[in-house]
Amino acid sequence: MNSPASCVHTAGIVVQGHQVASGLAKNSPFPRGTIEMQLPFFKKEGVNIDQLHPATINVSIAPKTFKLVAPKMTMQNIKWSKDHEAETFSLSPCILEIDGTEHSAYIYYPHPETKIGHFKDATTLEILSHFIADVSYGMSITLKININEITLSV
Repeated sequence: MNSPASCVHTAGIVVQGHQVASGLAKNSPFPRGTIEMQLPFFKKEGVNIDQLHPATINVSIAPKTFKLVAPKMTMQNIKWSKDHEAETFSLSPCILEIDGTEHSAYIYYPHPETKIGHFKDATTLEILSHFIADVSYGMSITLKININEITLSV
């Protein structure tokens, strides 16, 4: 991440997502999960995040909202599934702090303009990180976000 001057700390709560990214959703058309399926396509674009857990941690920062302005990595026209049109994805490095322990992570952002029929509100961030056993729904966490890449507002 950039210097501490370019980072902002924001509180969040771990919330349940649709569980499609992890493949845990009961009626998901992607039993392996979307993240696992996307990894080889990201790697072709020069983004190797294979060491991360193939699922997202959904963090509500409500009442704050976020907006991508200049993410470190953007991968365009990724055709990762024969059943969907190509999508654009962005990643922004962040720090996930849980119970005083910092974990390097990424904000994972499937661009909604290329993801027809899937709506995510602007108060929930999806986080990719290594597997963290202690994460549970309702848990309070802190995110350190690079404000040059993602802005927050109330």
